[in-house]
Amino acid sequence: MLRPRIIPCLLVHDGGLVKTVGFKEPKYVGDPINAVKIFNEKESDELIVLDIDATVKKSEPDYKMIARLAAECRMPLCYGGGIRTAEHAKKIVGLGVEKVAISAAAVADPGLITRIADEIGRQSVVVVLDVKKRMLGKGYEVWTHNGRTNTKLDAIEFAKRAESLGAGETVINSIERDGRMNGYDLPLASRLRQELRIPMTVLGGAGSLADMRQLFEACGLVGAAAGSLFVFKGAYRAVLINYPVPTQKDELTRPVHAGASGPSAG
Repeated sequence: MLRPRIIPCLLVHDGGLVKTVGFKEPKYVGDPINAVKIFNEKESDELIVLDIDATVKKSEPDYKMIARLAAECRMPLCYGGGIRTAEHAKKIVGLGVEKVAISAAAVADPGLITRIADEIGRQSVVVVLDVKKRMLGKGYEVWTHNGRTNTKLDAIEFAKRAESLGAGETVINSIERDGRMNGYDLPLASRLRQELRIPMTVLGGAGSLADMRQLFEACGLVGAAAGSLFVFKGAYRAVLINYPVPTQKDELTRPVHAGASGPSAG
């Protein structure tokens, strides 16, 4: 039986695991490899690791770190950061990573989506869209470089274009909700689910398992990704890697019924 996915998202900055709020003020929360080991033990559905330095610094992916992550990880792994060519993507997949994520590079050169899909297969290409609500008017715009550059591109339209060019999955990430743990942007997620045929994952705002359940009820078979929810515990946000226990997960991901469930996100 197909079920939604629950996905920790880890941010890497200066070689360490960090968490941000609104894409700002990264707080060190531990070692990425140690976090992967813990999520292995907790049998996480998938794992997303994003190097938030590589694109800003215009550096290549840290292949040594990626190889260590892939060797340790016992779940499907998606890596993003610094991928600017199909050759970069091919090398990363060769290290044992199942999916590669691109963002700013896809916006700068949409044809890169097709070239990577041709090289490693569409199912392994994830386009991450970091978005904010428009200052005036309706809709959302795509931002890049850790939320510093406004591309002025409409998020929904670019997601549809990415799908047409060969993206196998979309991750929609709300900059305004990042780290605030006040719930997902359900209107945005629902609209995107209606427009896309490919799997999608929603990131930004999860503060409880109830938030994830609301996402599944609104959108059906999607991925619910989170950072703060899985690295902080309690009102004082003490650092503690956590993940739903099997009974919680079974209840959370029981078959859902949504108006626009979309395709399998498995």
